[in-house]
Amino acid sequence: QVQLVESGGGSVPAGGSLRLSCVTSVRTEMRYIMAWFRQAPGKDREFVAAFSRAGDITYYGDSAKGRFTISRDNAKNTVYLQMNSAKPEDTAVYYCAARDGTEVFETFNAYDYWGQGTQVTVSS
Repeated sequence: QVQLVESGGGSVPAGGSLRLSCVTSVRTEMRYIMAWFRQAPGKDREFVAAFSRAGDITYYGDSAKGRFTISRDNAKNTVYLQMNSAKPEDTAVYYCAARDGTEVFETFNAYDYWGQGTQVTVSS
């Protein structure tokens, strides 16, 4: 069982930056695939970024490539999502997720544990 708690959401102007944090209740390196998803009103939950189970490979959704960076601090049991060059279309609730498996999937129903989400609003 893994508990996930996100923080760091808020309001940011277009072009600005924000860093989201996800604190986990257990060490996740080598045990879980860690990912970020987001969900805007009326839309499906969208894959943003993920670490491989070993934590040595990163994956990004098309909307995140070149602007967002996923990172982690294993000593703090924390996974981060650095958002740069924010756009109004990035406005969504951002979720941290963990998957007890060996492969990274971009579909939300492949993930076993979820945080409560943190709201990000980008104003134009």
